[in-house]
Amino acid sequence: MTERLTIRIPLPGDGQRVFEAIQVSKPELKKWLPFAQGDQTLEETEINVREAHIHFLKREDLRMHIFLKNTDTFIGCTGFHRPNWDIRKFEIGYWLDTRYSGNGYMTEAVSGLTAFAFRELEANRVEIRCDELNKQSRAVPERLHFHLEGILVKEDKAVDGDALRNTCIYAKT
Repeated sequence: MTERLTIRIPLPGDGQRVFEAIQVSKPELKKWLPFAQGDQTLEETEINVREAHIHFLKREDLRMHIFLKNTDTFIGCTGFHRPNWDIRKFEIGYWLDTRYSGNGYMTEAVSGLTAFAFRELEANRVEIRCDELNKQSRAVPERLHFHLEGILVKEDKAVDGDALRNTCIYAKT
């Protein structure tokens, strides 16, 4: 938890709220995230939430859902992706329901997750990777004083598959 947010494991039944947030935010999410390229049904979203719950319990991928503390309104996803438990390295990923952009919620959530990683998971390294052109995504680690370690040039394809993209790697150790 943070001052304004509750951040927790995905639970069965969260699919409806996640589905609605994706639908509203699709134009923005589609620019950057593979899962937003196609159309998912409510049922497929609920299945995805349940799979995320299982992956969390197995410590394979620690996706988390973000809620406004006072209203229990779902506003986005974050979490520790591709954890390396031997090294204690965690990559934070995130997306926000566009209706809640511009309020500092994602910066607050990532700040809380970063502190949790070092305090509770005994992290040695926390990374954030994002497309060089995604200014909103890059602003989060920059506000939190993550170090830009480098930019991998032509490292990945754009989510629409039309161009090669550069990936920024930010980290705290």
